Amino acid sequence: MRVVLQRVSAGSVEVGDDITGAIEGGFVALVGVTHDDSEAEAEKLANKTANLRVFSDSDGKMNRSLLDVAGGVLVVSQFTLYADARKGRRPSYIQAAQPDVAEPLVRRYAECLAQAGVQRVAHGVFGALMQVTICNDGPVTIILDSDHL
Repeated sequence: MRVVLQRVSAGSVEVGDDITGAIEGGFVALVGVTHDDSEAEAEKLANKTANLRVFSDSDGKMNRSLLDVAGGVLVVSQFTLYADARKGRRPSYIQAAQPDVAEPLVRRYAECLAQAGVQRVAHGVFGALMQVTICNDGPVTIILDSDHL
């Protein structure tokens, strides 16, 4: 699994004319799943997300976690995180898991965030054409890959 975390002051997802998820302060988590991922990867990445110290303390140092600042997470599935653009001009998405594998793991990642104590976990709509609004704070963008944890 891959998760791109963007520290945000606000984030939201719109599908059609409906806002399906929104947070004020925390992370927008773009989540990609590959074929051999399991619930173990989702759990490990959720724990890392909840405890990653990239929020400022009183001295302005990135020393506080999402849990410390009572931030939220907006979880958005994104199969394009497994795009392979090494050949030609059209990326291949062969490394991205099929929806029947990916959707439950994205959902499990979100569940594990809540179980870890994240107070607000919002969602996009799996497989939908979404308009994602990200007000990047910093900017701070961190890439987590379960193969490297």
